[in-house]
Amino acid sequence: MCFLFVHISFMTEPSSSGRLLARGVCRYLSSLDFACMQEFSPTRGLRVDVMALGPRGELWVVECKSCRADFKADRKWCGYLEWCDRFFWAVDDQFSTDLLPAGTGLVLADGYGAEILAMPAERPVAAARRKALTRKFARDAARRLQAMNDSHPATSRL
Repeated sequence: MCFLFVHISFMTEPSSSGRLLARGVCRYLSSLDFACMQEFSPTRGLRVDVMALGPRGELWVVECKSCRADFKADRKWCGYLEWCDRFFWAVDDQFSTDLLPAGTGLVLADGYGAEILAMPAERPVAAARRKALTRKFARDAARRLQAMNDSHPATSRL
């Protein structure tokens, strides 16, 4: 039973190369004054690789893809579009970008930084959703910080 748990846990974890891409993306977006959160769930059943909250309240989602198979396996990305003002793919310099859908943004990244190669058109999130999503972002960030400081199960909800 423990082996099964470890196996399932491993299968649901992002790949190490995907984590490195996310780290580079977050470093870059932080330099643009965005606050970033990895593995953020905007709503039940969705989990984005990077959610970024900009200095003017803009919401960006970045999905990190380490290879063709990783991209082909992703079936939920269209559901992310209604939860952000701009949607990006982050890939490394070995990724074949012709696979990526038109109209989405492109970020070239590695574990240390990133660069936006294609800026997608802005599709503003509705005001009520923006307010709720910004509040959720803040609460989740505060909970994660608290969990780092106090790992007692009664206070750690993430």
